[in-house]
Amino acid sequence: MKRILIINGHQFYPNSKGRLNRTLTEHMKSFLEFTLSHEVKLTNIDEGYLIEEEQEKFKWADCVIYQTPIYWFSIPGKLKTYFDQVLKSGVFFESHERYGQGGLMVNKHYMLSTTWNAPEDQFSTDDGFFEGKSVDEALFHLHRLHAFIGMKPLKTFALFNVIKQPNIEQSLNLLAVHLREVFPE
Repeated sequence: MKRILIINGHQFYPNSKGRLNRTLTEHMKSFLEFTLSHEVKLTNIDEGYLIEEEQEKFKWADCVIYQTPIYWFSIPGKLKTYFDQVLKSGVFFESHERYGQGGLMVNKHYMLSTTWNAPEDQFSTDDGFFEGKSVDEALFHLHRLHAFIGMKPLKTFALFNVIKQPNIEQSLNLLAVHLREVFPE
């Protein structure tokens, strides 16, 4: 996978200005380009986009990485709108007699990179808020969206407790380790 599209799905709110997601996106882009020698294109949802241009980016990319905060247990509204506008029939999927089997983005991968205000231990125990469910289980809908268009998942990256206990240096180090594992040289 040499061609990677990174989509920064952050949506600005006065109490969520997007500094962490911007930092992670920029670090990811730089690391993939200069350390691992991949070609990278970038879309920042909050800055706007052209639908046809985004469709061409998907066609170009071997892998799409979504860097997104999780707001109220899902993605920001603008990222959902992006999916609604960009992922069109005839470009991303076509009719098939078996539901979910008409994806046109086969041989392509995606990676979720998420930031959560939830502490990590809320996922790992049955008495935690997520009742022992993993991040991937909490984001099942995003995985099914990509399966519908034919894409295959790469290992998810997640940072936890990012508002109450931010640690930017540690976060960037964890991201670099993850990227090196998922995208070997």
